[in-house]
Amino acid sequence: MKKFNLVIGAFLALVIVACEGPAGPPGRDGLDGLDGLDGAQFEAAAFEIEVDLATNLDANRYEYFSQYPSDITLLPDDVILMYRLEEIVDGADVWRQLPQPFFADEGLLYYNFDFTQGDYTVLLEPEFDLSAVPTDLTDNQIFRIVIIPSDLGTAMDMDQNNINSVMNALGIQEGDIKKIQ
Repeated sequence: MKKFNLVIGAFLALVIVACEGPAGPPGRDGLDGLDGLDGAQFEAAAFEIEVDLATNLDANRYEYFSQYPSDITLLPDDVILMYRLEEIVDGADVWRQLPQPFFADEGLLYYNFDFTQGDYTVLLEPEFDLSAVPTDLTDNQIFRIVIIPSDLGTAMDMDQNNINSVMNALGIQEGDIKKIQ
């Protein structure tokens, strides 16, 4: 009896799957998408800057303001991550993500940044008088800026605190990073 039920079940399954009715009317066409910019393809990018942060007495902070390299275009929903080279240990770079609190002998200060579609600013904001900030915290500072295109939404699931995780998730190799002085 089991074999009979198995044969009948297999036959019915075959008949049901093989049956096909007449095709229905075609559906509506979808809406046109937005055109790309001159066929350009946007990819994640990274670059490094070595800068001296300049005094902004009005805001009681040090800052560095710049535009992106000419071959990088940010779209409205793109984001950037910024990292500061903290130190080099046994030949390996140690990067820390901004914003970053820093405890100096004089008190607490913050490395921070802001960005727009056209430019970015690196900030050093002390909670004490600017004149007390040691020059080793303002001069010859190295920052790595990583641009994450908005269409890489799944890449935002990466560990953003770990620059190596970010670079691997975005497919950026160390040799791909531009160094801007």
